[in-house]
Amino acid sequence: MTQTLLNEELALNLKGRDFLALVDYTPEEVRYLIDLAIELKRKQKAGEVYHPLLGKTLGMIFEKSSTRTRVSFEVGMYQLGGQALFLSKNDLQIGRGEPIADTAQVLSRYLDGIMIRTFAHRTIIELARAATVPVINGLTDTNHPCQALCDYQTILEHKGRLEGLKLAYIGDGNNMVHSLLMGAAKLGVNISVATPAGYEPDEEIVQLSKQHAKETGAQIYLTQDPKEAIADADVVYTDVWASMGFEQEQQDREKAFASFQVNEALAKYAKSDYLFMHCLPAHRGEEVSEGVIDGKHSIIFDQAENRLHAQKAIMAATM
Repeated sequence: MTQTLLNEELALNLKGRDFLALVDYTPEEVRYLIDLAIELKRKQKAGEVYHPLLGKTLGMIFEKSSTRTRVSFEVGMYQLGGQALFLSKNDLQIGRGEPIADTAQVLSRYLDGIMIRTFAHRTIIELARAATVPVINGLTDTNHPCQALCDYQTILEHKGRLEGLKLAYIGDGNNMVHSLLMGAAKLGVNISVATPAGYEPDEEIVQLSKQHAKETGAQIYLTQDPKEAIADADVVYTDVWASMGFEQEQQDREKAFASFQVNEALAKYAKSDYLFMHCLPAHRGEEVSEGVIDGKHSIIFDQAENRLHAQKAIMAATM
């Protein structure tokens, strides 16, 4: 089977699908979305008009605020020929107690796709079950698949490959690391995660990632030693210590994570040409030093830009 036919098959298989978590997609489908994101980025940079979503509308439900998610989805829909509607919880009847299922069925009559950025993952599951149009996960407390997809796109652009690379994640075992773990498993990336005791990623997601990693040969390793995790890493990744919704734990987390800052001393254990990544927003002087995040190894703004292109790929493929 030729690569062209394979891509056509994948494209047909993705049409109308929800994008809730990377576990729902095969390794071939995940890589297809990354390759599509790179192609859409090339078209945009070259000034080529590409409007596969002409006349279509994306509804964007925000129960959590965001800079990158809102702007990238809204601009992405515009560049694909469609339009996006910003819908805060105060704009919708769900803010007054309407069942998610009712909201999903009504919005499905008006829209061609729904993106939601919310707290509980069960909310997006319920929304997707009731909706008859594709639902895209803009972020939940459990998963952040759009960010992980753009992260692996960015690594591929800088390193030229994904298979066999080592990604070290240092910090909180949050929604970001959950999606990075599954992305690594799907793409053949070796991932080493260092978290303080009590802040490990969800064990069920870890085990599920290890099961999927058997298909690609990816190695998944968890530790409480940042130096062990970062040793010989090609990519070093961190996130805020207190994600949105956990701000009340800030002081306790600062104590627990004190030895987990990604700084120049820790980064010396990585490869000399390592890449530094952060999904932003960042707290300089907390989870990462200024010297690292603003230094020559940092690709955080390439990463942020690729939210636009990765999400365009998701929307173009599913909508």
